[in-house]
Amino acid sequence: MFNPAKRPMVLDGGLATELARRGFDIGGELWSARLLADAPEAIQAVHRAYFEAGADVAITASYQASFEGFAARGFSRSDTERLLQRSVSLARAAREELAESEGAAARTRWVAASVGPYGATLHDGSEYRGDDGLSEDALVAFHQPRVDALLGAGPDLLACETLPSLREARAILRVLNAYPKARAWVSFTCRDGSSTCAGDAIAECARTLDAAPQVVAMGINCVDPALVTSLVRTMAAVSDKPIVVYPNSGEVWNATTRCWEGNATRFTAHVREWLDAGATWIGGCCRTTPEDIRLVRALVDSAVSRFPPAD
Repeated sequence: MFNPAKRPMVLDGGLATELARRGFDIGGELWSARLLADAPEAIQAVHRAYFEAGADVAITASYQASFEGFAARGFSRSDTERLLQRSVSLARAAREELAESEGAAARTRWVAASVGPYGATLHDGSEYRGDDGLSEDALVAFHQPRVDALLGAGPDLLACETLPSLREARAILRVLNAYPKARAWVSFTCRDGSSTCAGDAIAECARTLDAAPQVVAMGINCVDPALVTSLVRTMAAVSDKPIVVYPNSGEVWNATTRCWEGNATRFTAHVREWLDAGATWIGGCCRTTPEDIRLVRALVDSAVSRFPPAD
């Protein structure tokens, strides 16, 4: 079973970013999830690359995968369920492949099945605005079949990520109630240093997640690195659960032009600051690479002595 020790752990980096660097087309409504059908071996290879760079956790290629999105490309519901579950099996295969090559030196690694926000499936940047237009009940109906399919593949936990609103987080908590053995982290994308993209106070979000027994960690992702420290301090002041942090490179997605704008920053320069603020699980999101995660690994390892031993 997944053991959410409150000690530093390293998450992976941008899956789609690395796939694009390797020459794969990730355009379209399904984003990198399209490669679950078209090039699954490429996804497995990227998972392995992040594990080799030092990641403890791989996040699956299911972020933008949905029954509706695959149906638009002619896939049946059973085909979509199979592809969602493939996202988990590919990450597990990468883990097992590497562990076999490492032998007795292999360390424990985990697979987190990505549950992205409804807004991501709209392919219009809604996840960065929080204006998807759905009620909490409608969000429950959207997420339930995806969560059911992903849990059926046996991930170690769910990564409910890039949520723009507390409303969507509450919907996911309702879905999780039907799966009492399931564990998840929940992370938000934020418009400033104190609130989600929809305007919810991050302190209120943290209080809600702190009271949810199936949520083993909480945090923020897909944000500007400059916003992270303030958000982490607020969450850590409210909850003793591990705080997850995996920001973007510093560039900003323009949903109109369909491209990244602005300048990348060396987000790894802030890792020690985030650890001091209360973050414990750290990785990268969009536009980050295995090279970034290798640096995060080194920085986290240098800080481990400051934390209590694992149970």
